[in-house]
Amino acid sequence: MPSIITHAAVPLALWCAADRGRIPPRLLGAGVIAAMLPDADVLAFALHIPYADAFGHRGASHSLLFALVLAVLAALSAFFGSRRPSSAPPCQPRLASTVQAAAFVFVCAASHPLLDALTSGGLGVALAWPWSEHRFFAPWRPIRVSPFAPQFFSARGLATLLSELRWVWLPLAGAVIAWKLIHPAPAAPRDLS
Repeated sequence: MPSIITHAAVPLALWCAADRGRIPPRLLGAGVIAAMLPDADVLAFALHIPYADAFGHRGASHSLLFALVLAVLAALSAFFGSRRPSSAPPCQPRLASTVQAAAFVFVCAASHPLLDALTSGGLGVALAWPWSEHRFFAPWRPIRVSPFAPQFFSARGLATLLSELRWVWLPLAGAVIAWKLIHPAPAAPRDLS
């Protein structure tokens, strides 16, 4: 897996690429959590669940179904959690924010197993769980697999961070800069008075 820190790169890049205010801070926070949450399955080791088990590391929590469940929870939270004044139009903005929350959280959560599939180690990711317990790897795996916590602050952990910088952070930063150059922010309305 890439380090837990690097899983936040995708939501942060999307936030940076979006127009100012398009992704509110709460939604950004939900996206960062969704991008990191699949690795909560490391608790399976403490529960003596085998790595290759459907509920082991990189199993069910690394599936597209898990990303979809998180997206539905984000949509429900956006729909029922939005406070709109009684004078606001009834449905349109609420529906748009609900769809935006679901899409953003889905992309953030799905980025986790996709990044893990690009790593040089492990057993692959169970993208298609529960329909298949097959573990997938990308055909090209340039990202060094991250060591677990006790070994993270070692030469191997540093090599992993450098690999993540090269293959995740720098390409995403480049993509954000290119996006901003191609799609500049809309000009602020001028006061003609």
